[in-house]
Amino acid sequence: MRSSVPFTRRDFLKRTGAAAVAATAFPYIIPGRALGLNGHTAPSNKVTMASIGTGGQGRHDTRALMSVPDVQYLAICDVDAGHRAEAANMVNEYYTAKSESGSFSGVDTYNDFREVLARPDIDAVMIAPPDFWHAVMSVAAARAGKDIYCEKPLANSIPEGRAVVDAVHRYGRVFQTGSHERSRDNARYAAELVRNGRIGKLHTIQVNQPIDNHGPLPNQPVMPVPEGFDYDLWLGPAPEAPYTEKRCHFWFRYILDYSGGEMTDRGAHILDLAQLGHGTDHTTPVSVEGTGWFPEDGLFNTAMSYNVDFEYADGVKMHVESIAPRGVKFIGDEGWVFIHVHGGNLEASSPSLLKEVIGPDEIHLGRSRGHHLDFIENVKSRGECKAPVHVGHHSATICHMANIAMKRGVKLAWDPEAERFTNDETANRMLIPAQRGAWSV
Repeated sequence: MRSSVPFTRRDFLKRTGAAAVAATAFPYIIPGRALGLNGHTAPSNKVTMASIGTGGQGRHDTRALMSVPDVQYLAICDVDAGHRAEAANMVNEYYTAKSESGSFSGVDTYNDFREVLARPDIDAVMIAPPDFWHAVMSVAAARAGKDIYCEKPLANSIPEGRAVVDAVHRYGRVFQTGSHERSRDNARYAAELVRNGRIGKLHTIQVNQPIDNHGPLPNQPVMPVPEGFDYDLWLGPAPEAPYTEKRCHFWFRYILDYSGGEMTDRGAHILDLAQLGHGTDHTTPVSVEGTGWFPEDGLFNTAMSYNVDFEYADGVKMHVESIAPRGVKFIGDEGWVFIHVHGGNLEASSPSLLKEVIGPDEIHLGRSRGHHLDFIENVKSRGECKAPVHVGHHSATICHMANIAMKRGVKLAWDPEAERFTNDETANRMLIPAQRGAWSV
């Protein structure tokens, strides 16, 4: 770790306080960038950030966040030295190109996220490690007084998700779940159509979640841990397991110790849109039943196909199936609208439906200027993001309910307030995965 920390808003305030005293004796010129003039953001208004977890999605989030003018990156953290260097180089090159001098002192790099959270000069963190780390890091970040952008799913289990919600509220933090699909204009417009009765009375939500060629994988050989990869810290809360390449990084999502498969991966996007359109961000369904194929041999053991049914307290049914095209269809007694996920195009029962104007006295869901920008704007205003912590928790809860129901093979009744199954204690014992005790939330 280097100690060369870029100029922060706290440094700015300290230095300008001292400069104010000096100004009584010596006049001087303040450059426009220090006052936020000529398109610059004053250092006192910068949100200082660090990224924790900089694999593919983590680098994408870092790139998006550092591009916000009100952000100053200070640190990059990853247990993989290669990922860490790639992300740091990306940030350093960006700031070097933007600087008037053509140079930048560089971000600090870390292997252990706890060192990042201990820094008082960091306002907010982006968290994008594998799913089983989300809750541990988010709770720790909230306790450390950091605002949080955390990738979906919010947590790898329902009790962990509740712990994140409680910590964010207890410490008064701004939180954005990385469910960026709900920030798309078309998705928000489709939800407004549904919630304002343009398809009549909603009775069914059809969720399509195809699985793309990540099927069963034979057992893999034990391999030496690559140089520069802190595998023990990568495992963290998860059970001990021998290293093999396809256990880590992108592939973790198909192993139940670390994730919930497609159901919690892209399912966390699609089911999140189902919640938005139904107007149930504040709750979850009251029952679930389903079937799925979980490979019993090999490294990958998440569901490779599924067929799941939910019911909400208002009687709306939701069917989730591993079929294409990926997206969510809201069906009412007068029509339907379909949101294509990963693109956001809309289809409807009639072309005229997609030309409807939402009146001034109807439900308006607002628009986002971008999911990452929305986070930074609310860090500064202390407002609520488009995907706040309770929204991320409820969307992830539905994903976990589905996986448990498929494993149990029976219809399960769910209490959304108590967040427990009311008719199956075996299912309740499945609510939280095995964890190494030192890392439990």
